[in-house]
Amino acid sequence: MLNETMYGYGAESSKIREIFSYANERKALIGEDKVFDFSLGNPSVPAPPAVRASIERSLALPPEQLHGYTPAPGLPEARQAVADSLNRRFGCAYSAADVFMTVGAAASVSCALHAVVSPGEEVVVIAPYFPEYRVWIETAGASVVEVLADQETFQIDPAAVEAALTEKTAAVIIDSPNNPTGAVYTRSNLEALAAVLERENARREEALGHAQPIVLISDEPYREIAYGAEVPWVPALYEHTVVCYSYSKSLSLPGERVGWVLVPQVSEGARRVMAAVAGAARALGFVCAPALFQRVVVDCVDEPSDVAAYARNRDALTQALASYGYTYVEPDGAFYLWVRALEDDAEAFCERARAYELLPVPSDSFGVRGWVRIGYCVAYEVIERSLPAWKKLARDYGALPA
Repeated sequence: MLNETMYGYGAESSKIREIFSYANERKALIGEDKVFDFSLGNPSVPAPPAVRASIERSLALPPEQLHGYTPAPGLPEARQAVADSLNRRFGCAYSAADVFMTVGAAASVSCALHAVVSPGEEVVVIAPYFPEYRVWIETAGASVVEVLADQETFQIDPAAVEAALTEKTAAVIIDSPNNPTGAVYTRSNLEALAAVLERENARREEALGHAQPIVLISDEPYREIAYGAEVPWVPALYEHTVVCYSYSKSLSLPGERVGWVLVPQVSEGARRVMAAVAGAARALGFVCAPALFQRVVVDCVDEPSDVAAYARNRDALTQALASYGYTYVEPDGAFYLWVRALEDDAEAFCERARAYELLPVPSDSFGVRGWVRIGYCVAYEVIERSLPAWKKLARDYGALPA
């Protein structure tokens, strides 16, 4: 009569979404300017003017082109535009056949997982990690294996990953620039991870007599938002990489749900993976990404993100919090600040912060304890107005002298 697993996901809801809903209730009650909502990665930076220009051009198209279905993998010109952009940027030789257009980041990662993971297998995630990974992995019938990042740098700990691999490991998910920490995995760090996976792949081939490589899923919605740090192109470092992307952050289009999955067609195995991605999209109901915004991708594929606006927010927030006695991870990318809670219980800290209308996200749902995530993609004025509240909260804990 009822799928209890789906009921559980719906009844419990995302902690991030729960705080976002609470913020909207408080804004309606006491005024938007008095509530400091740092919960959701919802960019306040407007989409580039080129996005509007693209939409206006598309409005002149015949209705069956403007609002009609596209081929299931996406418009050929959109897939080719993505491939051409990647080739220009990373010196590759991709074609439209390497790209599958998707209904945003959730669809990208869900399709990739369902393509490469079978029920009973395991997927390694680097904690702290985006909480929805657990939902998508478990929906694919697999188990989540959490591996702690280095707790000083929040880079991947390759030795810890190696220790966590088993014969059931089907995939590893990485996310750089990282949500929630803002860390950008260095080239040497990713090379060390690739070496771990290659060793395991070689061991399996020797034991089984055939290849059974671990797939590395590189989730990259924040790739364009980096503050001077190199964001290495992962497929150049590890052959069995599937890249997931969306334009939610780079073009400030989170509500339009458009992205892609890249599976470099370098082998027969890769061609089978792409077919499985297409099958997963069909099974999950994710075929035909929005036609209008696929055309926006064609026109705006190389549009830069307004990184300067996020950098301004980051600098204002970090400088103030440091002066109030908070400690945090210096973010090299994305638009989140990973701050040490002023007590061991992050949930209790966030509850206390609500008294000042401060709404960060506790770290528990990200797979670690004692931290909070502050999304600084809000308007600069929200950062400014929130600073006295952060100062009062620090004073409340004795982190700042009265």
